[in-house]
Amino acid sequence: MMNPAMSDDSSLINQLTDRYGRKVTYLRLSVTDRCDFRCHYCMAEEMTFLPRAEVLTLEECLRLARVCTELGVNKIRITGGEPLVRRNVLWLLERIAALPGLRELTLTTNGSQLERYAAALKQAGVARLNVSLDTLDAGRFHSLTRVGNLERVLAGLAAAYAAGFAAIKLNTVMMRGFNDDELGALAQFAIERGFDISFIEEMPLGEVGHARRDTYYSAADALAGLQPRFALLPSTESSGGPARYWRVPHSPTRIGFIAPHSHNFCADCNRVRVTCTGELYPCLGQNEKIDLRTPLRTGVDDTPLKQALMQAMNIKPQGHDFDVRTAKPQVMRFMSVTGG
Repeated sequence: MMNPAMSDDSSLINQLTDRYGRKVTYLRLSVTDRCDFRCHYCMAEEMTFLPRAEVLTLEECLRLARVCTELGVNKIRITGGEPLVRRNVLWLLERIAALPGLRELTLTTNGSQLERYAAALKQAGVARLNVSLDTLDAGRFHSLTRVGNLERVLAGLAAAYAAGFAAIKLNTVMMRGFNDDELGALAQFAIERGFDISFIEEMPLGEVGHARRDTYYSAADALAGLQPRFALLPSTESSGGPARYWRVPHSPTRIGFIAPHSHNFCADCNRVRVTCTGELYPCLGQNEKIDLRTPLRTGVDDTPLKQALMQAMNIKPQGHDFDVRTAKPQVMRFMSVTGG
């Protein structure tokens, strides 16, 4: 079925809409595949990073963001790798934040650089931060990240709060036998600081050295463990992403669950991901992609780029079909390649 927006150049409409009538209003844009951590669920311990010539320039990232906003995208999340290791990333953030039609610019980070950059991120126009935090135990943290320092991340969170970020969300990937005994403590940590927190089922992306079915911990199990302790109340709120939220009484904190295995969220999917090399993935859990780097580098006319974006709407699948029972990862690229 052809998207009507693809019929000819003159009929390009001001909205990205897929074959199933879902409007794409959310772009997750990776600016680097590099990271200063080596988290087990995200990448291998020995990584070969991309040559710089293959990575989109900041100017190309800005042009892509502008064109996407012209086609109806109103929320952009900057991801990596670790986006704050990208040189001059603040230049990009300031200019994306100023794009007409953009409602919200957000950033996902591992927190390692936050103490240094928090105030500058706020000044640049970043509205919300998502910070990965999978454990409050320093030894476990170092084991999971292979190189990370928990105290540095906690200092970064404190700096972000001091910089005036009213919307800080923690992201916790749940892993049976590793941190499933800490979910209550992590929720309490968020509540005490007024942060939101999302608990995420581990996704089968890339060969990371363990069978994910062995470490899988479901959102249902997490909710069952947390609900008696915190008297959670169901909520219909959304942050624009896949999390389903519960409210903590007498607290601003929301506890969310992202459950790609046990509670498929694809019916409401409003997002696409673009890698740092300009590959657009309409679905995190599938392999189909569209090359955006070529139209970005072949001239100043935006029409070929818009046509490529429209083409992506025609290959966006109805769902990802993750299956925790599968021994091998269903998608061989690492999470760090696609963008968090």
